[in-house]
Amino acid sequence: MTPFGAKLRRMRQERNISLKEMAERLEVSSAYLSALEHGKRGKPTWFLIQRIIGYFNVIWDEAEELQRLAEISDPNPTVRTAGLDPKATELANLLADRINQLSPDSLDALILQLRAASSRDRGMGSPDLRDQL
Repeated sequence: MTPFGAKLRRMRQERNISLKEMAERLEVSSAYLSALEHGKRGKPTWFLIQRIIGYFNVIWDEAEELQRLAEISDPNPTVRTAGLDPKATELANLLADRINQLSPDSLDALILQLRAASSRDRGMGSPDLRDQL
């Protein structure tokens, strides 16, 4: 499940809305919506995100959160390390090989470490959108 899919499902269930009902209102198939919730489909389009925001009639903060979560919810990310330090290739391959062995706590710790290292190395530059999540 992706961060966006988990949030979408939580919002739908909190409002006691069926998958079928929501899919009909958004003019998508229930199979697509289910796949989106379970992380079996790629990031939703900007237009679909806007329709979801309108459907739930959410306020600014929650609408921005949905947009941010969609940005980090590609279930099949590609990591290009050509031209980078060989350690970047090693890291990408280790993560690809072992991510399924990591606990939620270990994943949280690695995310925090990566954000801290990125912020430190970037110095006082502008923050990356993904670092705000």
